[in-house]
Amino acid sequence: MRCPAILSTEPERLAALSNHGLDDESLIPNLDPVVHIAARMFGMPVAAVNMIGSDHVFFAAHVGAGKFDMSRDVSFCAHAINQSGVMVVPDATLDERFHDNPLVTGETSLRFYAGVPLRSPEGLALGALCVVDNKPHADFSANDQLRLQELAKMASDRLELRRIEVSASKSRPNFEEYAGNSTTPVVWFDSTLRITAWNNAAAQSHGYSLEEGIGKPIEQLMPERSRPLFQEIISKAIAAGSLDGLVIPSEINGLRKDGTKFVLGFSLFSWKDAGHIQFEAVIKDITAQRLEEIELRQQANIDPLTGLQNRASFYRSVESALITPSPMTVLMIDLDGFKDVNDTLGDSVGDSILKEVSRRLLKLVDTVGIAARIGGDEFAIMWPHMANPDLATQLAEAAVATIAIPISVDGQEVRVAASCGVAIAPDQAQEALELVSNADLALFKAKSIGRGQVFLFVTALRLEAVVRRLYALELHRAVDDGEFLLFYQPQVDLITGEITGAEALLRWHHPERGILSPIAFLAALERGTLAATVGTWVLDEACAQAAYWRRNGAPNLRMGVNLFGAQFHVGNLVTEVKEALERHGLPPAALELEITENIAPDNDDVVLNCLHQLHDYGVGIALDDFGTGYASLSLLKTYPLTRIKIDQSFVHGMLEHEQDASVIRATLDIARSFKLEEGIETKSQQLYLLEKECMEGQGYLFGKPIPAAQFSELIGANTLLKETA
Repeated sequence: MRCPAILSTEPERLAALSNHGLDDESLIPNLDPVVHIAARMFGMPVAAVNMIGSDHVFFAAHVGAGKFDMSRDVSFCAHAINQSGVMVVPDATLDERFHDNPLVTGETSLRFYAGVPLRSPEGLALGALCVVDNKPHADFSANDQLRLQELAKMASDRLELRRIEVSASKSRPNFEEYAGNSTTPVVWFDSTLRITAWNNAAAQSHGYSLEEGIGKPIEQLMPERSRPLFQEIISKAIAAGSLDGLVIPSEINGLRKDGTKFVLGFSLFSWKDAGHIQFEAVIKDITAQRLEEIELRQQANIDPLTGLQNRASFYRSVESALITPSPMTVLMIDLDGFKDVNDTLGDSVGDSILKEVSRRLLKLVDTVGIAARIGGDEFAIMWPHMANPDLATQLAEAAVATIAIPISVDGQEVRVAASCGVAIAPDQAQEALELVSNADLALFKAKSIGRGQVFLFVTALRLEAVVRRLYALELHRAVDDGEFLLFYQPQVDLITGEITGAEALLRWHHPERGILSPIAFLAALERGTLAATVGTWVLDEACAQAAYWRRNGAPNLRMGVNLFGAQFHVGNLVTEVKEALERHGLPPAALELEITENIAPDNDDVVLNCLHQLHDYGVGIALDDFGTGYASLSLLKTYPLTRIKIDQSFVHGMLEHEQDASVIRATLDIARSFKLEEGIETKSQQLYLLEKECMEGQGYLFGKPIPAAQFSELIGANTLLKETA
């Protein structure tokens, strides 16, 4: 663990702490708004103003802080005060300064930290304003750092007021020595409410010259409606001989010489001089600060692009509404395919679409409900006093319908679809987190059904979510423990019956459920983060097996490997393929990569560029399950395909149904050079396809997917397949 450095200015720094009255380590109430704004603005569970003592640290204000080790040696803030800007630690476990710090390894489990030094007017660091989380954050941007620095300025101003307050409680020096050159406005006045001294800062903030103030009533610095309360406080102080026990407002309205009004931060102190009570008012113009605070609160609650509530604000609205046991409906809405629109038409058009969708949702909820942008292309609606499932569903359908209306952007018409999940309180949830989560689960279900769908939450969705999480954990274990294996299905010359290739098919050897086919786990694998990892393993394993078989009885065998969509976007697929072929001594022609119609159109440029490089290298590219997607013919034209595999559903019905036969004939006519057909289960199907000049086939007629050892036997007994042909 690296302990924080102690600089040569440490004695002066500790003296400055004392001058600010921080010796007693008490909380400072006027710093509370700063830490609350910080926590809300950055969505952090903990925010604090942390002061650095000689050997320990202490909070001057905090929100969400539990039990912390307050020794200086382990303090992150003790490091932060030695820096000029913001100290950001995205993940403390990966930072050499903090990875073995007790705050990281112990019960606190600190992972993320961002802190800004708080300095005295002389530039000495008193402590730091910080935000903390027990989760890492790689997304704390430069803009976030600027906003944290702005909040730190607000905190430093309030600490300076604290210093003046402490100084005023001590014996009074000459005014010029005490506050004459201070940038903080200070006014002294006596029991007759006449100004006895003030500085340039006070005079200028009210539009007067320094000479105009002496002897004038201090009430002239405030509008008439503020004077009665002020006079009452002073009268009570004169009667009691001090301000002790009196409630002093922290803000009052000020009045300039030209009659304009403004907001003043107000602190009032008293002392005795020759037996007579004297007063000091610190009256700083905080109009800009108030406006800034309003802006900061808005930033903490409002999405800057659309003007809708943001995620945190929406959640608080739901939470507040549920405090009273009244019904409500929550909708979670996600734009379908928005990323493709954004990538194709650009961020500017994408932003315009998001703003128009926001405008339509606001119009839909009118003054009854609340619309929010949760993030990216996801929105939410809260509709109070609605518990009828039919009405809630109608509201969701109306939201989807209004989004589907074409949007005109820069002279072009853009259409976007949306899916929506619906959850109702109190029938389906009684807490905000659960209600929003239920709506999210319903949205997930709606998107799985198709574009533009609406789904009302049912309890079974919660169980499905639990199963998905468990499945995700099991898939991680399967990768770590090597539970995946490959089966192989032969591809056959329809004339000779000779095995020309094999398709590698993924299986999961589950420790409890036995051998699982892809239908049981493929969807979960593709949704998670492991698809690219498993895809890389499949590629390497299949190439290794192909090399073995080519050396042992099948010198021309071609290996077909299915690709996951994620492999095009994680790592470098072209490099991985080349390295796998070189590692196992295979020529490029020995490998055929299979893509589906659903993978191909997604991010066209990325996929297309990758496939062209592989095709130019000599690797075969096959289009699997041809005819089941929505872009078949265009893919034949634009993608560098060497083979198509017509989906078995057409092959299965081609002898009985003319429509299926027409699909087969048309496909073979269009792509005569792509000579593989799959899904052959009967001899008559084989003969029909052979008659139509389809030269190769794959299907249960020639063999089911089998383990490598059995496939090796099949290669050795290849004459049996010839007899079947």
